[in-house]
Amino acid sequence: MTRMFVDAWDPSYGSSFEGGADGGDGPASPSSAQVDTDVEVPAAEWAPIDASPAVRCPDVVFLVDGVRRNDAGLWTAEEDGTSYAGLAASYAAGVVRCDLARGAAELVGARVGRGLFTASPSAGDVQAGSVRYEVHRIHGTGEASKLPAAVQAPLTALEIDISSAAREMGASFAADDLLVVDGPLRNRRQLPRTIGYVKTQQKQYLPASLTTVVTSLRPGQRTPVFHLGTVWGGWSWYLRLPGASGAPWSGIVRVECSPDLTPEQAIELADVSVATLPRFASSAYKDPRAPQNLVPIAGLERRLRGMLGDARVLHRALTLATARSR
Repeated sequence: MTRMFVDAWDPSYGSSFEGGADGGDGPASPSSAQVDTDVEVPAAEWAPIDASPAVRCPDVVFLVDGVRRNDAGLWTAEEDGTSYAGLAASYAAGVVRCDLARGAAELVGARVGRGLFTASPSAGDVQAGSVRYEVHRIHGTGEASKLPAAVQAPLTALEIDISSAAREMGASFAADDLLVVDGPLRNRRQLPRTIGYVKTQQKQYLPASLTTVVTSLRPGQRTPVFHLGTVWGGWSWYLRLPGASGAPWSGIVRVECSPDLTPEQAIELADVSVATLPRFASSAYKDPRAPQNLVPIAGLERRLRGMLGDARVLHRALTLATARSR
């Protein structure tokens, strides 16, 4: 009989993994990346790895994440009679510092950005009350359906700036630390003691014989480290967080670190991640994206969304600003 599981994630967030037989991206959709699975142990000897009792959590953990919101859709009226879609959006990135010795967490840095995304050649910045939306020119025809994706680039740039600031902040502490970036590392590969935390699995990087090792992980276990030959490259591994539903990919996250590290340094970070990340796993009754949406990340997201301001007030200010411009 076919087994069925209910994904713990709120369906409005999609799914914790993007699988299926429809040919779309997901664990069932193999990646074209070159993968070296013999980094830590030979592929034939792959098996779940338990957290080492000799590895302890760092004293301080920094976690970085960003949020975004669409404030209003707009249309331009060009002098030649043509019209272009526009999107006014707000986004923010921040870092939370968790002091594990004191059991305390605090927001130690955050920035807010706003932009008007459009392919209009004539559109300029929009001043909506006290808020300014800086124009971001989109290449191509700029269909309205494609504009939300354009917000990701400036948001990522903001997250990179915040990550660098967090790493500089960490250097001022005598205790050891770890920087956890929500999502792939991308341009943050140069930051020391930093890992990328990917909670939604969209590609199957491993062959079927090794994917079974991933799905057989128990909470607090990880796979051996492997190397991804993607554009960004890097060392990577999977681990399962506590609180999963029991479905094959439930509670599975992929973690990555800089390709500039030696294999031994990557394995050391993998051990540290298994000792650290499970203690931050969220619970289903508290978070619709449990257990992958880590508790400090969820708190950071709430703070950042509050910093974006009241969406209704901003929408009204944009409406008034565009009316005055006419």
